[in-house]
Amino acid sequence: MMYGNTSSPFGPRTQRASMYSKVGLETDVHGASPHRLIAMLFDGLFEAMNQARVAIQTQNTELKHRTLTRAVRILDEGLKAGLNLDAGPLATDLNDLYAYVCMRLTRANLHNDAAAIEECQRILTPVREAWTAIGAPGEMSRAA
Repeated sequence: MMYGNTSSPFGPRTQRASMYSKVGLETDVHGASPHRLIAMLFDGLFEAMNQARVAIQTQNTELKHRTLTRAVRILDEGLKAGLNLDAGPLATDLNDLYAYVCMRLTRANLHNDAAAIEECQRILTPVREAWTAIGAPGEMSRAA
């Protein structure tokens, strides 16, 4: 269907904005250092958790489910999968922490538990801040 094609540059303005955002994100990903990629995963994770909290408050079940599923996938397929478990106890501890947060977010999804999401954010904030702090000074200013 030619005119209903959502990838058309002539679609509604929100579709065009979404397309440009996606291209911008893909450009960021392809040009990012490994450190920046992990920082982007943390950004996406926290964004998803914030959206899920709002979705629970507004009783938007579909959005809550979608954003919590996204958060769990970022943790499991991004942050956990990127760990080198042979690197030592820190990697193993992070693996266990990420597994715990995945479990809590899954339960939050099942029980509409915004407090569990807030707990996960409190737990992960120091990890995110530490990751940001170890970045190269020039790298972080380029990303900003």
